[in-house]
Amino acid sequence: MDRKEWMGLLARAPADALDRLWQGLGVAPRFRWLRQPEVGAVMVKGRMGGTGAPFNLGEMTVTRCALALEGDAVGHAYVQGRNKRQAEQAALVDALMQGPTAAQVRAALLEPLAAQMQAGRAARAAKAAATKVEFFTLVRGDE
Repeated sequence: MDRKEWMGLLARAPADALDRLWQGLGVAPRFRWLRQPEVGAVMVKGRMGGTGAPFNLGEMTVTRCALALEGDAVGHAYVQGRNKRQAEQAALVDALMQGPTAAQVRAALLEPLAAQMQAGRAARAAKAAATKVEFFTLVRGDE
């Protein structure tokens, strides 16, 4: 898992799932703020059909922060919503993944989080598939 993947995972993670896994990790690293958590908005862009010209879909609330661990590893986070604690935890995970504890953090937090999110996607897909209607055409004898 590279940095782009874990940053995306942390940005989309549900706050309660991240908090539960963070508490289970059992680490409390000392850090200093480079940018304290702040709430703002970003413009979300879309594309018609996924390939057309981009257009402004609307704004989304995000919380961002940046911090530095004592070993000079710097962690950044942008998370959906207004949860400052979630942004802090995500930035701490980002910083820890750049140091000697990366394997422990990956195994105890990132991989279970990815599995939980994948299970949620699979459950939603199964629920949607249950409502799928199959259309077919009967062949008539006359051409």
